Amino acid sequence: MTTPFDFLNSINDNKKDLFEDPQNEKEYAPFLINKGLSYFPDTILYANEMNQHADIPKKWQFDFLRFSIPKRRRFSKWHKKEKASDILKLVMKHYKYSEKKAYEVLDIFSDDNVKELIEAYHEGGRN
Repeated sequence: MTTPFDFLNSINDNKKDLFEDPQNEKEYAPFLINKGLSYFPDTILYANEMNQHADIPKKWQFDFLRFSIPKRRRFSKWHKKEKASDILKLVMKHYKYSEKKAYEVLDIFSDDNVKELIEAYHEGGRN
C-alpha cells in the first residue's frame, strides 16, 4: 500500500514513477499531496496550481509535480487537531454542546465560572 508520504517523497526526492502500479492511482489523494507541498515556500505555488486544476487526471497531476519541483529533501510536521482541554470537556458535558460550540463560548466564562464548573464535576480522590 502506498501512502501520501510515499508520493511526496517521489515528488520531492527520489522522482520514482509510482503510477507504474495501477493500484496507486486509487491511493493518490491530490488534496493531501497539495497540503504536504503547501508547507514550503518553493513548492506552495505548484500546490496552488494543482488545486486550481483539480479536474485533470491524477497521473498528470503527479507527473507535473514530479517533473516540475526541484529535487530536494523536504520535511515538515503535519498540523494535527488539538485535543480538547478538560475545561472544554466540562463545558461540553454540562451544557450539552458540541466541541465547536463549546470552544466558541469558552471565552465568555470567567475564572469564577470555570471554578464552579470544576467543583460541580469534581469526583474526589487523591490529588
